Amino acid sequence: MVRNKALSLLTATFVFSLGLSTLAASAFAVPSEQILYSFCPASGCSDGEGPFAPLIFDAAGNLYGTTEEGGAYGSGMVFELSPGVHGGWTEKVLHSFNNDGTDGYSPTSGLVFDAAGNLYGTTTVGGVYDWGSVFELVAGVGGQWTEHVLHSFQNDGNDGTVPFLGTLIFDGSGNLYGTTTQGGGGQGCTFGCGTVFELTPGANGQWTEKILHRFVGDDGSQPQSGLIWDTHGNLYGTTWAGGTAGFGAVFELSPGVNTEWQEKVLHSFLNNDQDGTSPLAALIFDANGNLYGTTKWGGTGGAGTVFELMRVSSAASAQWPERVLHSFQDNGADGFLPYASLAMDAAGNLYGTTYDGGASRSCGAAGCGTVFVLVPNMQGQWIEHLLHSFSILDGSNPLAGLIFDPNGNLYGTTGNGGSYGGGTVFEIVP
Repeated sequence: MVRNKALSLLTATFVFSLGLSTLAASAFAVPSEQILYSFCPASGCSDGEGPFAPLIFDAAGNLYGTTEEGGAYGSGMVFELSPGVHGGWTEKVLHSFNNDGTDGYSPTSGLVFDAAGNLYGTTTVGGVYDWGSVFELVAGVGGQWTEHVLHSFQNDGNDGTVPFLGTLIFDGSGNLYGTTTQGGGGQGCTFGCGTVFELTPGANGQWTEKILHRFVGDDGSQPQSGLIWDTHGNLYGTTWAGGTAGFGAVFELSPGVNTEWQEKVLHSFLNNDQDGTSPLAALIFDANGNLYGTTKWGGTGGAGTVFELMRVSSAASAQWPERVLHSFQDNGADGFLPYASLAMDAAGNLYGTTYDGGASRSCGAAGCGTVFVLVPNMQGQWIEHLLHSFSILDGSNPLAGLIFDPNGNLYGTTGNGGSYGGGTVFEIVP
């Protein structure tokens, strides 16, 4: 019954044969994809399954991530991939989550390092009250990692519940910030409309939670994504639903007097065959302070969008007019259903993934998903190129966004497919 709670949420929220689009004259050479690791969920592997979250690097070039299932107890795990001297990557399981009434389980969000090299993340369910948890993994002698549950969310009408896809972020003082998709006591939603929370470490090793904002529906509801900071200490994020039209919103939280935070809705998405709907991903800034993100659905093709919110400052306040940069088309060539956040390179090009679509039909009629890039031209238009179409053997259905290494290579995960069907970690060399 507890497992079904996590899977039903995944189902409700989630509804590379190398295939390349014909590249117009551009600076992009034909990229190559390499599978760094295929997860093995079969009996006897004790491996993870379903790496839905984005990866992170450490200073030595090792990759870290989570899987929603698998591990020693079948409840998900945290893994490390280390590159070999002569090529190849070696996996190490740092922690297997255990559905034992205290540990969290089913992690679907990414990880974040603190300054000491400890890892932090969330689990969708589990913890003391079975409504999700925030955990820390502390590196010890001999490469062993020890887990501490920092907070167990509880369905008490006040706390948030079910942290989902959003990766945690730190502030300069070592406090953690994140979102929950439900809870908070907001009257506009049956199970609460979700929260933004802060966890503050204490001298005794205990962490104290504070709810910074409780969504009520009109101001957004069900935030699935993580948060980002601007240079003034304001937080920005998206909500899957809510807003003035009920199809999701982009919001800003600003710290005020007496440590209270004030929310402002920057954009409410409209179901008008032009605007996107239902954003799942976190936002990114460009150098000019404009925001970029994706929506799972909507746009001219109904298959999701990439959008920009342009920061236009005035004497009174900043306005954020929206522009749809690309509408994905469910046409057998383009990708569709972008769940993930975007990545921007130094030239201002935007990279991302789509859960479905692409050239291959080895996963079925919907396709196996894609990696894409959007390139701005001199006329202010954005031109899309498909860098990779996944097939069932090289991974399928990427849910997470991409990260760069120092050489400009892209890394990501697929939730399914690969040699054993449990998902993959891949690299794309442009």
